[in-house]
Amino acid sequence: MTALIEAADVAYAVSGRTLVHPTDLTLHAGETLVIVGPNGAGKSTLLKLLTGELVPSGGRVHYRGRDIRALPAWRLAAMRAVMAQSETLAFPFTVAEIVGIGLDGGAGGLRGAARDARILDALARADIVHLAARDVQTLSGGERQRAQFARALAQLDAGRAALRRGTQDEGGGQVLFLDEPVSSLDLGHQIALLEAARALADEGLGVVAVLHDLNLATLYADRILALAGGRVVAAGSPEAVVDTALLRDVFAVPLPVHRRAGGGAPFVLPERPARG
Repeated sequence: MTALIEAADVAYAVSGRTLVHPTDLTLHAGETLVIVGPNGAGKSTLLKLLTGELVPSGGRVHYRGRDIRALPAWRLAAMRAVMAQSETLAFPFTVAEIVGIGLDGGAGGLRGAARDARILDALARADIVHLAARDVQTLSGGERQRAQFARALAQLDAGRAALRRGTQDEGGGQVLFLDEPVSSLDLGHQIALLEAARALADEGLGVVAVLHDLNLATLYADRILALAGGRVVAAGSPEAVVDTALLRDVFAVPLPVHRRAGGGAPFVLPERPARG
């Protein structure tokens, strides 16, 4: 089966500094891939290479077998949605207008009541219907993140319709990219957002997320890719990747990794360092 995304030796360098060394990865329909690593590891840069925001210095990124650079802009917008780490808005858009921008960006072409219904559905899935008329600039950081998540959901919805109307040579596969999507959210909304992302994967989409919280990563990932210094240091299932060696060598914390009774995702409990 053709992968949704296949990156072969993809790398990125700027001003003589390599931020991402040659990296291979694949993502299949129904998979959630979580990228982890310390600050400055190259996680967001790798994500931008996969979304097409950055052009790689070396290697290639393919969406369903086609070089991302060969895809028409409308099809790329229909095939993938991105929730960036931060969004700067210079104009006083309402939350509903932001979601509408996502709907239009997915090549939806909807008007009137049908468009309003799609916007309302995305707002409901992000639990922000009550914020629809608010100026985005007046929201808290967490509320803005949820608004951007709703925008991405609307773009995917519109993109599915556009792909059905267009030719089917891509097979209709879609990917949701999330760059630190829960950094400003309370615990309840962290779980709700990641549950919504997993539900999309269960429907056959691919999900790629950058997360700092290893416990959330192990709970929601099918596979984890660990980066350090722009290089892949571990890749595989959460059980295979998250261990004491990763915590010690990559995150520089000598913490034990715990295992749930009867199997399940590993987890880490923070501890204060011993005073010597």
